[in-house]
Amino acid sequence: MAKKYKLTRIDKAGFNAKTEARFSINYENELNPAQFEAVKSVEGAYLLIAGAGTGKTRTLVYRVARLVEMGYDPKSILLLTFTRKAAREMMNRAALLLDNRCSKINGGTFHSFANLTLRKYAKDVGLNSGFIILDQGDSEDVINLIRGQLNLQELKKRFPNKQTIFKVLSLSVNTGRKIEEILEIDYPHFAKFTDQILEIEKIYQSYKKQNSLLDYDDLLIYLRKFLFDLSPGAKNLLSTIKFVMVDEYQDTNKLQADIVQGLAQNHNNVMVVGDDSQSIYSFRGANFKNIMDFPNLFENVEIIKLEENYRSTQSVLNFANYIIDHAIEKYEKHLFTRKPFGELPAIVSAATENMQSRFIVDKILELREEEVPLSDIAILFRNSYFSFDLEIELNKANIPFVKFGGMKFVETAHVKDVLAFMRIAANPKDFVSWYRILLLHEGIGPKKAQMILDEISQNKIHFKSNPDAIAERSSFGEKLYQLFVLLHDLHSKKETPAEKAMQAIKYYDPLFMNKYDDFNKRKKDLEVFVNIAENYRSLDSFLADMALEPPQDTVTDVEAEDKENEKLVLSTIHSAKGLEWHSVFIIHALEGMFPSGQSYESIEALEEERRLMYVASTRAKQNLFVSYPMNIFDRFQGVTISKPSRFIQGISDELAEEWLLEEEF
Repeated sequence: MAKKYKLTRIDKAGFNAKTEARFSINYENELNPAQFEAVKSVEGAYLLIAGAGTGKTRTLVYRVARLVEMGYDPKSILLLTFTRKAAREMMNRAALLLDNRCSKINGGTFHSFANLTLRKYAKDVGLNSGFIILDQGDSEDVINLIRGQLNLQELKKRFPNKQTIFKVLSLSVNTGRKIEEILEIDYPHFAKFTDQILEIEKIYQSYKKQNSLLDYDDLLIYLRKFLFDLSPGAKNLLSTIKFVMVDEYQDTNKLQADIVQGLAQNHNNVMVVGDDSQSIYSFRGANFKNIMDFPNLFENVEIIKLEENYRSTQSVLNFANYIIDHAIEKYEKHLFTRKPFGELPAIVSAATENMQSRFIVDKILELREEEVPLSDIAILFRNSYFSFDLEIELNKANIPFVKFGGMKFVETAHVKDVLAFMRIAANPKDFVSWYRILLLHEGIGPKKAQMILDEISQNKIHFKSNPDAIAERSSFGEKLYQLFVLLHDLHSKKETPAEKAMQAIKYYDPLFMNKYDDFNKRKKDLEVFVNIAENYRSLDSFLADMALEPPQDTVTDVEAEDKENEKLVLSTIHSAKGLEWHSVFIIHALEGMFPSGQSYESIEALEEERRLMYVASTRAKQNLFVSYPMNIFDRFQGVTISKPSRFIQGISDELAEEWLLEEEF
């Protein structure tokens, strides 16, 4: 009688679950069930939806280690990330987890991989292997050279600068949108120059080709072409790559998604990792549809979801889940944690923006007393200018801070310009401010500005007396007449700082529009400037507060700083992605600001605003405060009543507490 042999079920990875014992790492024990499922998934196409704080990096690191332990050649594993730092960190962690073989995998950014590949297979794509890579500054300089050769001054109209032109050309390449469309939608005031910009683009491409130059976008364009042309070189490369892994897939643009498809076209072994709910970089060309459409790009895509969060309390997660549950298009997921429930998030309504700022300062000082380090507290905002009023209050309270994603209020060039007018009104001998203002005027360069400063320093001309006398006293009188009228009024009239600011901005407007291509985006900053000035009755105290910085350290302070080197974090939400803090404040959560007014034009833009609120909320580990001022100052409409952001309006008291701030008299 024949001996019976019972076949056991083989899983997708091609080995029996009982063989886990052959691994030196106890993967099942080290990972949660969803993470383990992702790590033991080997051949095939996988979409790993990794919710905020769910251990995405850990999962990738363990998968690399497991593939190496299974005997796959490390060089056959390609890990694509968005920063070199992320790739290095994953490879180092995998090497520490297993052994040094993990550091031999192909890991890097899309651009670094493209560079190495194109140099190796240059002939297949018609390139010189010694091509030079242009960085963004180099590319802008080439564009400026071409711009200068086209005699654009004959147009006698304001033409976009080199940075703007490069931005338009790059956005077109990365999104697949036509230059004409980008100009029409994003830069309507330059749409009349479409023909000239298309001409610049044509010459730019030709210049690069003639001189063996590639910019960052070219690296991806040539790599995509190489992969899909399937030359002998491309076939050779693809035969060496067995597994493709991509981190932060929700941030990929059209070009990068095509490249991923090209890399996995032979073997279909691809795992992309990302979170559709954290897709917030459309302004850089990232395409939300890439992650949503991924299951249609490959055969039999398996979706694995990481939902166990290791960062936040359940009360914070419930709030974040509520926000994203209302998204129109998403992968369904529900973040949960084994941590204690924690304090409910607070929705804080303040009468004014300044009261919002003072509340945050008070709360930060309270948290500091509770021994929460300043560096573990963050104030997050949709736009950089939302924090300007708060920065002044933090300086007053001597709370040190660092700001990411945008410049500090008084460092923005257009705010510096307006401040210069007001500084001269307060101090006619402020020659630094004089120089800045004079150079704003057409026909006045450094040489002429210096000659005018000489006349001012010698009291040959000044605005304290009637400005009409200037024309007779100076050879520059005609050109400067209106400026001196303004400065005379700012200096002599008894007006509030806000009134003086509005007068200065009215004069500055045409100069401002001439100086900045993106003046329409910067306008809001000037409104905020007036809004801040509303809190002051004296010009001197306003200027003093605007210039306030924490005092210079003494030797004793420096020694103490070594033990306690901490600063509060102020950050745009875009710059805060991937980070976490004990306590998080989200400010200006009101309609027209968050979501921004511009997002009302399309459902896609509004949905990205929702994802921004989700990203901001999930940065908090313990405390979450979402605040908004009920009254906002608009320099055209005066004080207007605001509505809380649609993302928090009507939220149940089971998910968040409502706080109403009151003045203490």
